[in-house]
Amino acid sequence: MSKKKAVIRSDMSRAQWTWNEMKKHKVAYAMVAPYMLIFTLFTVVPVLLSMVISLTNFNLLEVPDFVFLDNYIRLFLDDDIFIIACKNTLIFAIIVGPVSYLMSLMVAWFINELPPKIRAVVTLIFYAPSISGQVYLIWGTLFSGDSYGWVNGILLDLGIITSEIQFFQDAKYVMPLCIVVALWTSLGTSFLSFIAGLQGIDRSMYEAGAVDGVRNRWQELWFITLPSMKPQLMFGAVMAITSAFGFGGVVTALCGFPSVDYAAHTIMHHLDDYGGMRFEVGYSSSIAVVLFAIMIGANMLVKKVLSKVGQ
Repeated sequence: MSKKKAVIRSDMSRAQWTWNEMKKHKVAYAMVAPYMLIFTLFTVVPVLLSMVISLTNFNLLEVPDFVFLDNYIRLFLDDDIFIIACKNTLIFAIIVGPVSYLMSLMVAWFINELPPKIRAVVTLIFYAPSISGQVYLIWGTLFSGDSYGWVNGILLDLGIITSEIQFFQDAKYVMPLCIVVALWTSLGTSFLSFIAGLQGIDRSMYEAGAVDGVRNRWQELWFITLPSMKPQLMFGAVMAITSAFGFGGVVTALCGFPSVDYAAHTIMHHLDDYGGMRFEVGYSSSIAVVLFAIMIGANMLVKKVLSKVGQ
């Protein structure tokens, strides 16, 4: 009984301490409150609602009918297209996620070594593809299925092929091309955060590291640079995971919807199909919950890996 009282007292004191801290920093909490309100209304509440709706049969017109786990049973045992979508999504995420993350880090590290004026220009050059609205037009022109497509035209002129290749209508070319385009546009927000993290490192740490036995640039990277920018590394990892698992826009812009033989059909496409076209909101919510769980698991794994950096 005494142990329970001690726990209650410690909880009361902790709650009282929290309340006192909130009163002490009430101005800061007041400034954060609008963001927290918007975040709760438009992120937390929709996620919780989707979890509830995923247990129902709901078409936006009729009252939801609770079916509990029926949607999930149908999803994994009776939906062959969803299994294909999971396979394609995981292939894309395993390739694009780590490669784009490491590529962003290495390019940012290289750019950080340049003089300031050159650094600004090179940063713009590498960042531009991720914000260009014409990126799909460029790749669509390069791999156009007629003789006016640059790749087809070059291959025809060289005599390598005798007829045009329908790149975005051939299942064996669709996924590799989409992966290449995704990598080409992957130097986005995480890339900029890496540059900011590198520029924020105190240069005296490298001098101290040299005294402590750091002998080359790779040791500097592992023991000084990366541990000093762990927040940026985590932010970049979250952005890489989010973009890798939600890459449906690349495929839709290049290959249409759905892609030929579902060669690049992803979980996001499956979600759009049932939620935006068939209006099976309960079933689409179960797809969203599964994708959310996969992304949370990937984030936890990345966090565990990053915690070992510099050890």
